[in-house]
Amino acid sequence: MLIDIGIQIPIVTTLHGTDITLVGSHPFYRPAVAFSINHSDRVTAVSKSLKEDTLRLFDIKKNIQVIPNFKSKEKPCERSLLALKEEKILSHISNFRPLKRILDVIAIFEGVLPKVKSKLMMVGEGPEKQKAVQYVKEKGLEGKVLFLGNSNEIEKILCYSDLFLLPSEKESFGLSALEAMAHGVPVISSNAGGISEVNIHGKTGYLSDIGDIQDMTKNALKLLEDDKLHSMFKNQAQTQAGIFGIDKVVGKYESIYVNAVESIQY
Repeated sequence: MLIDIGIQIPIVTTLHGTDITLVGSHPFYRPAVAFSINHSDRVTAVSKSLKEDTLRLFDIKKNIQVIPNFKSKEKPCERSLLALKEEKILSHISNFRPLKRILDVIAIFEGVLPKVKSKLMMVGEGPEKQKAVQYVKEKGLEGKVLFLGNSNEIEKILCYSDLFLLPSEKESFGLSALEAMAHGVPVISSNAGGISEVNIHGKTGYLSDIGDIQDMTKNALKLLEDDKLHSMFKNQAQTQAGIFGIDKVVGKYESIYVNAVESIQY
């Protein structure tokens, strides 16, 4: 699909997730999404999982190249007064939509709390937040589960975190997990969508079946109760995140655009 305004401009389309799994799969929008993809000059997806979903949901004629998201360069970090010195900090960051399974996050924390002194930082806003706030009140966890809303200090929160929880039922890539890993935070997650391409089971964290709160709690405790293992996973998480460094990934995108431009027949 070339835009002609006196010169020909090739179109490169990058698929991120909800554009395919939610908006694009709706019968009303599906033809438009398929048309846009098939008439693009180059198409990329942020994970193998998203590429497979796209090919499953649509009749796509174009080749889709997988180029992952990238992490930003991390800043120096210091632990603040978010928790007492002896407390561990668990965190979750999302848009609090149903597919993020917010109550599962809190349930995992409930399983951890009796054995490890800890606090849970819930960052974000969304439709499931009020339900989660009400649940925390009913369980008497107000002093242990902190709802921080949308924050422009994500890097600080991740720096202070000992464990990141992401029990989603769907993730095209798992960018929040990658950001956590970039700060040396092991990830306890579901094995959904593209998360396994980021969080490596038994190395940077652990993967469990969607909704398996018991297994996720067991894995969280395994790391939180073993300082040596936790330290090893922290280092491995940071190393794994380096694979997705901006200096590595941006070059791949640049080559896609250069190739698209060079393919034009003038």
